[in-house]
Amino acid sequence: MAWFVYLIECKDGSIYTGIAVDVAARYAAHVSGKGARYTRSHPPRRLLAAIEYADRSAASKAEYRIKRLSPLEKRALGRQQAAG
Repeated sequence: MAWFVYLIECKDGSIYTGIAVDVAARYAAHVSGKGARYTRSHPPRRLLAAIEYADRSAASKAEYRIKRLSPLEKRALGRQQAAG
């Protein structure tokens, strides 16, 4: 089963990173205030990217690496995914 790392741009300009099997459902949960605690206090503006991985382990490792990037680098990754 494929897992995804997703990036959400929040209304305050911050970038939230998470993993999910169903990105659309998870994003809807964030928008409705039922997602992560972070997105309850930093409401989502838009989904920047969803990157597919073969399994949960690979997605978790990628999430860890992405969370260590600067917001600028995360935005560049989002643009790269949108273009490619």
